[in-house]
Amino acid sequence: MLPADVPLSHLGPSVLLLLQLLMPPASAFFPNIWSLLAAPGSITHQDLTEEAALNVTLQLFLEQPPPGRPPLRLEDFLGRTLLADDLFAAYFGPGSPSRRFRAALGEVSRANAAQDFLPTSKNDPDLHFDAERLGQGRTRLVEALRETVAAARALDYTLARQRLGAALHALQDFYSHSNWVELGRQQPHPHLLWPRQELRSLAQVGDPTCSDCEELSCPGNLLNFTLLTSGYFGTHPPKPPGFGPVFTTSDPDHFWQQLNEMHALGGGDEPEMCLSALELALLHTPPLSDIFVFTDASPKDAFLTNRVESLTQERRCRVTFLVTEDPSRAQGRARREVLSPLRFEPYEAVALASGGEVIFTEDQYIQDVAAIVGDSIADLVTLPLESRVVVAERPLVFRVDGLLRKVTVRIHGEVSSFWIRNPAGILLCQSLTPHTHPGVSQGQEEGEGPLGHTRRFGRFWMMSMNDPPQSGTWEIQVTAKGTPRVRVQAQTSLDFLFHFGIPMEDGPHPGLYPLTQPVAGLQTQLLVEVTGLGSRGNPGGPLPHFSHVVLRGVPQGAELGQVPLEPRGPPERGLFAASLPPTLLSTLGPFSLELVGQDGAGRGLHRAAPQPCAVVPVLLELSGPPGFLAPGTTAPLSLRIASFSGPQDLYLRTSAKPSFALTSNLSRVHLEQNESAWGRLWLEVPDTAASDSMVMVTVTAKDGEASMMPPTHAFLRLLVRAPAPQDQLPAPAYSTDSVLNTSSPAFHLSTSVTQGGAWGGLLGKPWWTSFVGMLLLLSLGPW
Repeated sequence: MLPADVPLSHLGPSVLLLLQLLMPPASAFFPNIWSLLAAPGSITHQDLTEEAALNVTLQLFLEQPPPGRPPLRLEDFLGRTLLADDLFAAYFGPGSPSRRFRAALGEVSRANAAQDFLPTSKNDPDLHFDAERLGQGRTRLVEALRETVAAARALDYTLARQRLGAALHALQDFYSHSNWVELGRQQPHPHLLWPRQELRSLAQVGDPTCSDCEELSCPGNLLNFTLLTSGYFGTHPPKPPGFGPVFTTSDPDHFWQQLNEMHALGGGDEPEMCLSALELALLHTPPLSDIFVFTDASPKDAFLTNRVESLTQERRCRVTFLVTEDPSRAQGRARREVLSPLRFEPYEAVALASGGEVIFTEDQYIQDVAAIVGDSIADLVTLPLESRVVVAERPLVFRVDGLLRKVTVRIHGEVSSFWIRNPAGILLCQSLTPHTHPGVSQGQEEGEGPLGHTRRFGRFWMMSMNDPPQSGTWEIQVTAKGTPRVRVQAQTSLDFLFHFGIPMEDGPHPGLYPLTQPVAGLQTQLLVEVTGLGSRGNPGGPLPHFSHVVLRGVPQGAELGQVPLEPRGPPERGLFAASLPPTLLSTLGPFSLELVGQDGAGRGLHRAAPQPCAVVPVLLELSGPPGFLAPGTTAPLSLRIASFSGPQDLYLRTSAKPSFALTSNLSRVHLEQNESAWGRLWLEVPDTAASDSMVMVTVTAKDGEASMMPPTHAFLRLLVRAPAPQDQLPAPAYSTDSVLNTSSPAFHLSTSVTQGGAWGGLLGKPWWTSFVGMLLLLSLGPW
């Protein structure tokens, strides 16, 4: 709060003209030299400070005509770049120097900018209105203003300018770092400079307010929130989760106890932070797990879709979404706008990439549907369907062999009728309208029948076939509105795992270098490991024989080729190898694997991999130091990126979970065919990092901003562990050499600028009259 006796009466009437009236969109403002050198094209704290000072000076000159000279006219300055030289020439006469004014103003603006660089201020959230410390920030702002006034009274104008610059920086940060403008406020905060007035409706640290932001700009990442909130910067203090924390247990009773203690936060409009929570679960879930996501809203954080897809494939985890919100429904929640039926596509993409599915159901059926989907899912295999997409009048075909038990068929969607026929021609037919069919042996909607047991929960149908199911070719035909989903599963011990590798013939240890996904243009081997050979029905009989793998495009199911398998090692081990065809490695996109062979009696065997995989455009290798990470240290990481299929222009992004500070010397790279680049990353582990906690570092490579090609991801898991006293050895020296094709990023300075000209709007408030007048006084004071 400014004292009422500040000697600024010479400024005349209140400044009422807003910045927008003085600076129409077509005009420019006076750029300071620092923004020209450090951040061309951006608007910095210094720009804002100098722009405000020039506008206030113009307003003063308009209100106080110069003695003996004609008054200034506003129209002479509209549409022009506002310069100090022009202002002084118009007011004091041609040739009047503005050197001292510009030097004094520069002192204020440099003190403003220094708040982002001085060790004592750059990481203090109270000085930048960060980390939900709006009340503490207001206290520090008012203190800086009082110090400014006190220094001016003592005629120490240099100190007054420095403190004013610090105060202006904090004031600008309030409107830039908070959601004041996003809340629809068109005027300055009425209590910000009045410490006797309480700041109300403030968000607390634990309130979920926004989604994670990994870009330079993340418009729209604020959640539907009505409280005043601020952003977070850096790691001190760290940003709290809006989702999580992760709960892990192997005790079923403890699991149900935790689940029953969960409560909704009050609901509201969608979307929600679903993919962020899923990513967190994937980071703490063992490989080859099944993950179930229960939600009634679309994702707020759809920008994570590609990364979560890659993470599910890296972890080989299958994700099933159970959604109690139909994309075709218009009623239900109160909404601010009509929601697109495409808003659930991120769930579809993640389910497709992981081998899972998206099931829409009603609230009253969710427990029954969840029980069916989750029942013994780890022991089930998904049987491949010929013609993956439901087409009218064309049945879906699947094959049952003698090693399958508990065959189930699940159908969900807007189904009007369907039928299932076994190899003997026995037909199971269901219809929501009266229906007859020649040879029908089962026609009731639910219950037992010759083929098995049928259950229905709304739009979800479950058919459990009688054991043992008849071997041979089965057919399914579905009539429905929209795109119904069909999945056939069965219980069997015979399944397979698959891996990729690069033949390494040079060096003392030839072998296969493992890959998560095949790389375009790089010679790649496929390894197949058949499981369950020792638990087949006839242990003493001949072993099954597997001849080849079928490659199919996802999701259409078109056959991309067949790869012959070569056995490796003893037959009972079930190990096979194959070379992937060059045509496949030149085609980017997802594909599935199907293992084809015969049992000991010569009958066909057909298994599908639970997750699809994809050919990625470049090879990303991310590695860290050996051992664990210690709190309070900086860990160097190494990155290699290589192209084997042609020229690549790539943009690289890095992130860490939890949000530890992570820097890199490689942000963009151009690679020719068979060319590599190396980079360095530095992960700062804070002193507060919990011992025995895990950190996931992700590097993302994307081919241009407008490219439709999915990005490539590399993941690195690291462990934080506080060293025991005997483990405290001198830290090893790490080289930070620059290497081929590294592009060290230039010094970057950016400032978020609120929409609607909030800074300019401040000029229209009564308290601002004295404040900007003091700015001018300190600028014109003794140098």
